[in-house]
Amino acid sequence: MFPLRDHNPSGRTAYVTYLLIAANVLVFFSYVGLMGDPQAINAFFGSYAMIPARVSSGDGAATLLTSMFLHGGFMHLAGNMLFLWIFGDNLEDEMGHLGFLGFYLASGLGAGLAHLISAPDSVVPTVGASGAIAGVMGGYLLLYPRAKVDILIIIIFFFKVIPVPAWLMLGFWFVTQLFNGVGADPTTGGVAYWAHAGGFVIGLVLTLPVFFKRGGPRYWNVNHGRPPNPEAQYSFTRSSVPRVARGQRKRRDSAPGPAAPRPGRSVIPRAGRSRRKPPSDPWV
Repeated sequence: MFPLRDHNPSGRTAYVTYLLIAANVLVFFSYVGLMGDPQAINAFFGSYAMIPARVSSGDGAATLLTSMFLHGGFMHLAGNMLFLWIFGDNLEDEMGHLGFLGFYLASGLGAGLAHLISAPDSVVPTVGASGAIAGVMGGYLLLYPRAKVDILIIIIFFFKVIPVPAWLMLGFWFVTQLFNGVGADPTTGGVAYWAHAGGFVIGLVLTLPVFFKRGGPRYWNVNHGRPPNPEAQYSFTRSSVPRVARGQRKRRDSAPGPAAPRPGRSVIPRAGRSRRKPPSDPWV
């Protein structure tokens, strides 16, 4: 399941969400030129990415923050920013601009610590904003479990966009992180599943004050888990090439000749339009 958008409009402009997206994009393009040189990019990540073994030894604590703005490639960046764009604006609407910024950074730091605990001796550099964004997803699940999210389903050549409740999409994502994290070795690189799962739980916990401020379980009872704002409506248009029915196709005769008369039309020439003289009457 790949999310495309939600049906949950926010009540204010999400300046911090847009600022975080811009910061991640600008930072990425500041070092993307180094990716053609393995030695240069490894030295760069060695300085600013979070390396659990180094942080465990008491060095490089600042990389828990700097690694949140680094990405290993364009698709890594694009996927994270899409998730932040979909789910970040609503939490910023609830928490306020500065509150959401603090929430985002705290979720990212907590996700980094979760990965550090899962692999304290790993020397593989860890980069990405996915831990912080996982916290955003956890908070979104707590506040808007029944908000609709449009997801793209791809099965070979089959493409389908369907709306599903947020609890289904986000719950499925969280379970897959736990399942994959149990069977993965975090010291060999790849996806930091425990950073995702840890960030998700931390974000959910950090959203509890907002949840109880809104009334706690009564907030769910009043809105039935749906967003308080009117649901956004999207129209899906489909274009098709018109086809000509078989009975309406033109047929070409093998030999040229006069056009066949249309059904229901007379072929008798009208009076006054015939150029041929009438035959003379021999009895006159």
